[in-house]
Amino acid sequence: MDQILSASWWILALRGVIAILFGVLALIWPGLTLLGLIALFAAYALLGGAVSVIGALRNRKRHEDWGLLLMLGLAALGAGVIAAVHPALTAIVLVLLIGANALVSGMLDIVAAIRLRKAIRHEWMLALNGAASVIFGVLAFLFPGAGALALIWLISFYAVLTGALLLAAAFRIRGMAARRPPVERRVTPDRRSSSAQPRPV
Repeated sequence: MDQILSASWWILALRGVIAILFGVLALIWPGLTLLGLIALFAAYALLGGAVSVIGALRNRKRHEDWGLLLMLGLAALGAGVIAAVHPALTAIVLVLLIGANALVSGMLDIVAAIRLRKAIRHEWMLALNGAASVIFGVLAFLFPGAGALALIWLISFYAVLTGALLLAAAFRIRGMAARRPPVERRVTPDRRSSSAQPRPV
């Protein structure tokens, strides 16, 4: 898992940028309606899911842990498709959908951070992002009937916070990958050629 994230740190960076854009737009959009919020979330989930799926497929032949990244992308794509196909969602259903997406992505990010703990020093950023997503998901399921204003503020804060953590983790991983010394290839002697040499008499 450390290899796939080190080679594809841009996946975390793009996820972070998309999350921050979603949070900021949801907060500053004047007179944002429920339909507009659903459209924003659909775009956020679809873009973030596509980034993860593309990154996973590009690394499927080089790294064994690409399946975890694929699961993360498919979960986000599923949530985005549901929001796009059913734009008449009620506020409660939308909150539950966003909460479910946050729970799944948060748990997968925590799993990734646990696998990274021996490879990098700043895996706690990814773990903190996962924990924030899980907490938001739990709150969404505990209080799905929050008012519209509270809903927008909560979603915006969650998106900006997790986006910033993902960006920080991405650049930390990029910096450590750049400082990592190149792996030297060991050349094993050819036994056949050595055995073919004449022995001294």
